Amino acid sequence: MLQPADQTENLRYPTQKPETILERIVSASSEKGDLVLDCSSGSGTTAAVAEKLGRRWIAADLGRFAIHTARKRLLSIPDVKPFVVQNLGKYERQAWQVGEFGDQAALAAHAYRRFILDLYRARPLEGYVWLHGVRGGRYVHVGSVDAPVTPGDVTQIAGEFRRATGTGPDAPTTNGVDVLGWDFAFELNEVARQQAALARIDLRFVRIPREVLEKKAVDQGDIRFFELAALGVDVAQSGRAVTLTLTDFVIPLDDVPEDVQRAITHWAQWIDYWAVDWDNKSDTFHNEWQAYRTRKSRDLQRSIAHTYDQPGTYTIVVKVIDILGNDTTRTLRVEVP
Repeated sequence: MLQPADQTENLRYPTQKPETILERIVSASSEKGDLVLDCSSGSGTTAAVAEKLGRRWIAADLGRFAIHTARKRLLSIPDVKPFVVQNLGKYERQAWQVGEFGDQAALAAHAYRRFILDLYRARPLEGYVWLHGVRGGRYVHVGSVDAPVTPGDVTQIAGEFRRATGTGPDAPTTNGVDVLGWDFAFELNEVARQQAALARIDLRFVRIPREVLEKKAVDQGDIRFFELAALGVDVAQSGRAVTLTLTDFVIPLDDVPEDVQRAITHWAQWIDYWAVDWDNKSDTFHNEWQAYRTRKSRDLQRSIAHTYDQPGTYTIVVKVIDILGNDTTRTLRVEVP
């Protein structure tokens, strides 16, 4: 039996159910070791109960805030077993693209870019490979449905931008390029911004919101594009010991409610959760350490040390989730003697 719920169980999530109800359902319909599936997990009550009762579980939800709430809830369970948070969105996007624009790849890709440009209020361009539109004097690139924007993409965008500058009626009136994407490679921020600085390009990374998949949201005009946040991390080394310290976090304020902006007096207040993968192999993010705010403790640990067992070159990925549910990553490389 689970322990009686205390006040900390209430996460103030709109559709949250008491654990006692889910305990009865899970206990009556499964045995220890069975797999429990919740396709609309919300705050993660089913997964949390299944974990406490010794069941395996899969929890899924479309909302970033729901996933983040469930993750923090599961991490607060004593001796919780390791679990993986995976984003399977590209499969949904691929099916959406075929359903909306047909299965002929070239025509579907062209129609898809026109659709995104229209939502972004940009004018389509013809005759370019990497530059797809213009808005407010800035070129616009639309990332593909099934692949993240990479530093290689930025190299191609910068090259085409330089060739287009000052030529014809579609030439930009500024040195700006907005790069729209569903996903962005881990190393994109620092590498791509360095490339852009060398090319004297004002580069802006903008996330395509999942709401574009929802016809109702599109019809109602409830589509907002968010610029990626910028994360500052200091790295200090002493032998094989590496210490990471968060030094800054800048979030674009265009779509942040004014009352939220007024309540923030320090950059660290934007951060709700952060985690570290100490040895990323260019695959999925492995959460090897995390710190996060709770209702009881609003303070956030901003520094963490790690000692490597072996010398070598290591890739560290730092993931931050802000109070709006958006995630930002930063990739760092260290040489360990």
